[in-house]
Amino acid sequence: MPARVLLQDATGVPAVVDLACMRDAMNKLGGDSNKINPLVPVDLVIDHSVQVDVAGSEDAVQANMELEFQRNKERFAFLKWGSNAFDNMLVVPPGLGIVHQVNLEYLGRVVFNRNGILYPDSVVGTDSHTTMIDGLGVAGWGVGGIEAEAAMLGQPMSMVLPGVVGFKLLGKLRDGVTATDLVLTVTQMLRKHGVVGKFVEFYGEGMGELSLADRATIANMSPDYGATMGFFPVDHLTLQYLQLTGRSDETIAMIESYLRTTKMFVDYNEESIHHMPQIEKVYSSYLELKLEDVEPFPLQEMKADWHACLDNRVGFKGFAIPKESQNKVAKFSFHGTPAELRHGDVVIAAITSCTNTSNPSVMLGAAVAAKKACELGLEVKPWIKTSLAPGSGVVTRYLQKSGLQKYLNQLGFHIVGYGCTTCIGNSGDIDESVASAISENDMVAAAVLSGNRNFEGRVHPLTRANYLASPPLVVAYSLAGTVDIDFEKEPIGKGKDGKEIFFRDIWPSSEEVANVVQSSLLPDMFKATYQAITKGNPMWNELCVPSSNLYAWDSTSTYIHEPPYFKDMTMSPPGPHGVKDAYCLLNFGDSITTDHVSPAGSIHKDSPAAKFLLEHGVDRRDFNSYGSRRGNDEVMARGTFANIRLVNKLLEGEVGPKTIHIPTGEKLSVYDAAMRYNTAGQDTIILAGAEYGSGSSRDWAAKGPMMLGIKAVIAKSFEQIHRSNLVGMGIIPLCFKPGDDADTLGLTGHERYTINLPNSVSEIRPGQDVTVATDTSKSFSCTVRFDTEVELAYFNHGGILQYVIRNLVGSKQ
Repeated sequence: MPARVLLQDATGVPAVVDLACMRDAMNKLGGDSNKINPLVPVDLVIDHSVQVDVAGSEDAVQANMELEFQRNKERFAFLKWGSNAFDNMLVVPPGLGIVHQVNLEYLGRVVFNRNGILYPDSVVGTDSHTTMIDGLGVAGWGVGGIEAEAAMLGQPMSMVLPGVVGFKLLGKLRDGVTATDLVLTVTQMLRKHGVVGKFVEFYGEGMGELSLADRATIANMSPDYGATMGFFPVDHLTLQYLQLTGRSDETIAMIESYLRTTKMFVDYNEESIHHMPQIEKVYSSYLELKLEDVEPFPLQEMKADWHACLDNRVGFKGFAIPKESQNKVAKFSFHGTPAELRHGDVVIAAITSCTNTSNPSVMLGAAVAAKKACELGLEVKPWIKTSLAPGSGVVTRYLQKSGLQKYLNQLGFHIVGYGCTTCIGNSGDIDESVASAISENDMVAAAVLSGNRNFEGRVHPLTRANYLASPPLVVAYSLAGTVDIDFEKEPIGKGKDGKEIFFRDIWPSSEEVANVVQSSLLPDMFKATYQAITKGNPMWNELCVPSSNLYAWDSTSTYIHEPPYFKDMTMSPPGPHGVKDAYCLLNFGDSITTDHVSPAGSIHKDSPAAKFLLEHGVDRRDFNSYGSRRGNDEVMARGTFANIRLVNKLLEGEVGPKTIHIPTGEKLSVYDAAMRYNTAGQDTIILAGAEYGSGSSRDWAAKGPMMLGIKAVIAKSFEQIHRSNLVGMGIIPLCFKPGDDADTLGLTGHERYTINLPNSVSEIRPGQDVTVATDTSKSFSCTVRFDTEVELAYFNHGGILQYVIRNLVGSKQ
């Protein structure tokens, strides 16, 4: 039972929609609708709605926030209604920061004190990077929105007991090695070791050398090395950070004494004073890293990597550009100035996201690099869209106090807002002339961002090459204007007097950065920033919302719509259901991410979702993103499998969100094909390869397929959260036997599939084998991936929410 639940708006809106809809369902079934109320504190931070419409100007923050409110007024009013209608729900208004940074700096309790009972803080969040809080010694990880709702309503979370990997850190980093280099090294080591589904705990005397921001950055990357969490126990550094961020002295004293009493506090000082070796903890497996062995990321390899991507066949990191056209130059006119674009030229440079903008050393490092570049006379080309979206208002305060913000501004890195911008695809439009130059000449343009997510088609539809980099590197690549560069040998550009300037001339030393951090970061900055949570901002305060406990659904709204989950629900569970003569809707290879299943970014003008919005009187420029329309199931069902980079084997090589309707052989959008099967009363399934559903823990990636009528997914392996989300929506996850897949079994996806499950849930066992039969007389064995008895119970009820409602209606409390 987690102590609290954390939401952001992209995942929080559908969660609150579900809660509102569950209240109605309770009413219909004769239960008490007020039982649908969070039993633990729920904090919702609005940070996924701001888009970089305006960049490179002093008024960008205000202009983007006004546009954000115009677009999202309905969603925001709905969330404000929720914060009043439900107990225990705090909504942090837009414009304050990124959910994970607000969690670290303000929401994280470390130890709860509830009416004199003390217990450790723990959290589940509806964002895969919730793990960032593990840097503060708070156990937390990302779950699907559906699981988070169940946790809010008091359902315990079941999981298979994980192995715990002990990761020992020794020594200290060498000069010039950044937190980003360390994070990449740790991530590579953990990937190699294999930590999927495990906990990682960091220990050893090297811990004393890691700032809390560095710990948080390593913890944040847990989804990228595959662990459930990367945990840093509370020690003196944690307490210092709590002090820095303005937590009260009494609170910090209470946290320390509770954790010491329960033997959960790690004291590295005691060991050195008393020469007491710390009692060696026992772990399932061990790793060790000497911090002085961490190498700076080898930037000279970037050029070779880039050229390999140009040659590689089409896919992630593959653009298949023929040798003869790799040096092509697209000439265009940018606001009257002649301009050129080559493959690998940077068109978006964004300092963004939660990973890095919580780390003062890399943020101020970027500012020092900007200062050096400005003093040497370097400039960023005017057609590169530059932006800075800090993780919290505190960043602005320390950048201003250091006197360095003006240099970032001079290069075009003005603050554009506080939220998850480019990293989630809210990068806004790029200039029309640049966009045309890219599309008309089929250029592979690049984006460089300090984010932590890099799925195909996510950052911007026109940037095919997207590179993640630390904030100071984003500055360096924006000045170079291309990723096709070896920083060791080639100059970044020409400065004053035409002198060649190299990377080393602008790169800050560790000492320079440490001095600026030391003099610029103060507890008052945190206190002043977070006072705004209670005050809100004028636009938020003006939102008028009804005070009713049941939500008054507006059937004409294209943002908030009552979902159909409980439409014909009765008190008796439907029981397990197999699949009979199902058609294959989509046939996939490996690594289909939740971004492929339910994209978060822009709504393509020719898509079924666009057609729906146009029919409902929404202007194309007001489409907003899929992420912002997750409160409307009609849009989201049409947006399921709408990713422009989808590779479906039924299309034999063509890329895009379409499929073949097997009975007629017609090529249709995935949504239209699914509706045609539904109308004919035909079941559908999906065939897939390894790691199906990797990436963000997106509940719409399970809700969408359920609404398309998909009854089962047969894959080589599943990402854990996505697999449990499928079960939570009543979809059967099946794994091929080791060594088998659709290709080895000779399946084309043109067969019809029958999966016979026992009719009684008591006869199904977690992990049992079932036979899948086809109409081509091929049959094969699969493992049913219901991993716990609890998941079986959810499946028996047709889904997790139905299970919760039946339990609440029937309960006496």
